[in-house]
Amino acid sequence: MLPNKWRTRPTGGPLDAALASWLTEPGSLTARCQRNSHQFRVRLLRYEKGRALADEGILLDQARHPAWIREVALECDGVPVIFAHTTLSTSSNGRLSRWLSRLGSNSLGSLLFTHPGFQRGAIEFRRLDKRHPLFQRAAALGVAGDTLWARRSLHRLGAQQVLVTEVFLPAVALLGG
Repeated sequence: MLPNKWRTRPTGGPLDAALASWLTEPGSLTARCQRNSHQFRVRLLRYEKGRALADEGILLDQARHPAWIREVALECDGVPVIFAHTTLSTSSNGRLSRWLSRLGSNSLGSLLFTHPGFQRGAIEFRRLDKRHPLFQRAAALGVAGDTLWARRSLHRLGAQQVLVTEVFLPAVALLGG
């Protein structure tokens, strides 16, 4: 298995075509989930002030500042398929801070892909194992195996930036394209 690092492309183990298609989706995962299910739901799991994870802090310049942490499960037809973890610095206030605080069970992806002004950074990929905190949180939602694929990207709106990490549960591969 690869060292615990994010990569510019999915490497480090077998990846079936259906999962690869989801992992490399360039658009909104929310929109794709909606297209591939009869009933889509965002279930809010956590929204609170906390600390960025060790592998997030450098990206967000979080060494000294707390962050807003939001975690949700994207569910298709009642089955969790994606665990999403969002980190936003509390060091600056702006529209993004207000929007995130009011999202509740609404999709952040809908906002990121429809509101003009958002700029998305490069997507990074990683296979998470049981040692990673996001693996543990995602695995609590359903069947996980020994590893889970994840991706993350930094989204900017003005002076604010939000890091969105999506962990793919095995059931996502059953949804099709």
